[in-house]
Amino acid sequence: MYQFIDRFARAFAILGGIVLSLLIVQTCLSIVGRSINTILHSDAVQTSAPDLAERLLSTGVGSISGAFELVEAGMAFVIFAFLPLCQLKGAHASVDIFTAKLPERVNTLLGTVIDVVFALVIVLMSYELAQGMLSKLRTGQTTFILEFPVWWPYALSLVAAIASALVAIYVAWARVFEWATGQIVLPVETEEAQ
Repeated sequence: MYQFIDRFARAFAILGGIVLSLLIVQTCLSIVGRSINTILHSDAVQTSAPDLAERLLSTGVGSISGAFELVEAGMAFVIFAFLPLCQLKGAHASVDIFTAKLPERVNTLLGTVIDVVFALVIVLMSYELAQGMLSKLRTGQTTFILEFPVWWPYALSLVAAIASALVAIYVAWARVFEWATGQIVLPVETEEAQ
């Protein structure tokens, strides 16, 4: 079961990485386009090479229209897509100043409680995201510049949120089982192994 969940979580992380990379490339292209547009509109270029400037400007060089809407739409998906692998590997940021001196059994119980609460929170977030998506679908709301339906990014984020919830539930179940039986279900990740 662990191998299946691991592959599932990695697939979402890879998909999130691809979407994040595309958003980064789009943002860079938009910034470069805006900079070139600004240079071509400058007094120096308009005075020294007006024909060239106009020819290049007529190609539409400039910032990508609606780029920030795409970044806005894609980032929620990206975050939810990385959560399953982070949860499965226990790779969330943690501060162990207070827990470092506690007995191992207490730390195990504390980790179990945290994983159960995390699973409940992700399930609740998925539910609320679904409600938000349905609301946007009913109202037919669209984005301002690109005018694509707002429910589309909600739906994509919901898919990744449900994946996060499924992995979080599996991790919570595994931690409860480990704490109750003493058997190891999830491999122990160390910083050297990562």
